[in-house]
Amino acid sequence: MRIIGGKFKGTRFKMQGNVKARPTTDYAKEGLFNILNNKIDLEDLEVLDLFSGIGSISLEFISRGSNKTWAVEKERKNVRFIYSMIEKLDLKDIFKIVNADVFRFLKTCDHQFDLVFADPPYFLDKMNKVPQAIFESGVLKKGGLVIVEHDKKTSFNDHPNYTETREYGNVHFSFFE
Repeated sequence: MRIIGGKFKGTRFKMQGNVKARPTTDYAKEGLFNILNNKIDLEDLEVLDLFSGIGSISLEFISRGSNKTWAVEKERKNVRFIYSMIEKLDLKDIFKIVNADVFRFLKTCDHQFDLVFADPPYFLDKMNKVPQAIFESGVLKKGGLVIVEHDKKTSFNDHPNYTETREYGNVHFSFFE
């Protein structure tokens, strides 16, 4: 895994063989952040990264100026990997990792964020419920943005807050406001 932009651009992390994750491809990350650079100011954002895997998206936001990022990940091995990155880059003050089930976390979180990114496993049986769970939880600030990464089989076009989907190979990003 590598960070593709910002102050940590080019930083690489070797994933141990026991880490379970499907990191977002560099091609898809580059496309996503090109879109975001034209939509919002990434500096000083508060970001919530749900189903964070190995923290790849969280680190991209931090590298590009996010001043507070929370990552929620259920797999303990992935959480340990993220902690190793936090240590390596000395991000303890701006990067918080929560080892929890995303749906349970959303029911108890009392903090609000400017942007919520979710990258659930593509086979998740609750995939279509992810955007609504985010909006119902109250974690999104007024005027905030939700982005859900998914495969081509999933469609959120009928969701009332859906605005668009962008495709990067097999990776799709749906945007909600």
